[in-house]
Amino acid sequence: MSEPAPHPSDAPPAEATAPRRAPQLVQVEGLAKFFPVSRGPFRKTAFVHAVEDVTLYVRRGETLGLVGESGSGKSTLGRVILRLVEPTLGRVIFDGVDLTRLREADLRAARRRMQIVFQDPLSSLNPRLQVGEIVGEGLEIFRLASGRAEREAMVAAVLDEVGLPRAAMARYPHELSGGQRQRVGIARALAVRPDFLVCDEPVSALDVSVQAQILNLLSDLQDDRGLSLLFISHDLRVVEHMAHRTAVMYLGRIVEMGPTPDLAEKRLHPYTRALFTAVPTRGGGVRALNVLQGEPPSALDPPPGCAFHPRCPKAEPGRCDVEIPPLRELVGGSHHRVACWHPEA
Repeated sequence: MSEPAPHPSDAPPAEATAPRRAPQLVQVEGLAKFFPVSRGPFRKTAFVHAVEDVTLYVRRGETLGLVGESGSGKSTLGRVILRLVEPTLGRVIFDGVDLTRLREADLRAARRRMQIVFQDPLSSLNPRLQVGEIVGEGLEIFRLASGRAEREAMVAAVLDEVGLPRAAMARYPHELSGGQRQRVGIARALAVRPDFLVCDEPVSALDVSVQAQILNLLSDLQDDRGLSLLFISHDLRVVEHMAHRTAVMYLGRIVEMGPTPDLAEKRLHPYTRALFTAVPTRGGGVRALNVLQGEPPSALDPPPGCAFHPRCPKAEPGRCDVEIPPLRELVGGSHHRVACWHPEA
């Protein structure tokens, strides 16, 4: 009997191999996405503030983790960065090129270097295509292979890289397990030789026994290919050990961001502290809970001032409910930023 795959929390921390002073590959500046919602023929159109005033960066060879509650805007942010969803405001600069200004033809060429791995591999793979066709589709679109023989050889090579046999090329998605389907999704993204991957909850739909295998695969691929990752997840233990830096998102805004070990230890924002104190410990116990009161406000009608103030035990009337706190460093040069008027000491 083979040994069970280790949980990612058993792996060495990501910061041990973090890229130091690597150049920035992706820069996001003041990014926002508002979705219009019709309220009827006689009422003014409202807007869902899915992403609002987000500024961040991802270095070459780095993993930036993105965490937050469901509905916080994490997945929308990932898609807006890739321009799979058009931004309302702001800029996305990829390797020195402003993607928000590119026309469709130029954007298509840039997309080869930016790919996405989706949450649910079954729904993201075309059930009518065999694995070889799914993985090879990008090679054909971007004309990376000179003919069928070379395309099949390249598909076989990338399948081997993600741990699938050549025989998988002739199979359909429904004939594969969940972990195998996610490996196909990763292979499809890798086939066109990208520099940047958005991993949108890539293991949340998988069995626990398979999750660590996929996470270890992503880590190995990053090391081998020098990939930059935006790793979106609700599992803080996974992010804590996958990401070099972590950004915490609440109601469309980044409320805290910094080196993962520093952020996990200090938790300057009350929301970050509540998230981390609810995480099970390695020994199977649970840390003392700091339970948040109430539900997240609606993105259709976000509260004034700090969006977290209706649930915050430290909210100051007349300030927190009026002024939006900027994302700022408390200690210069720490690269640890928090958007809070009363951060934790």
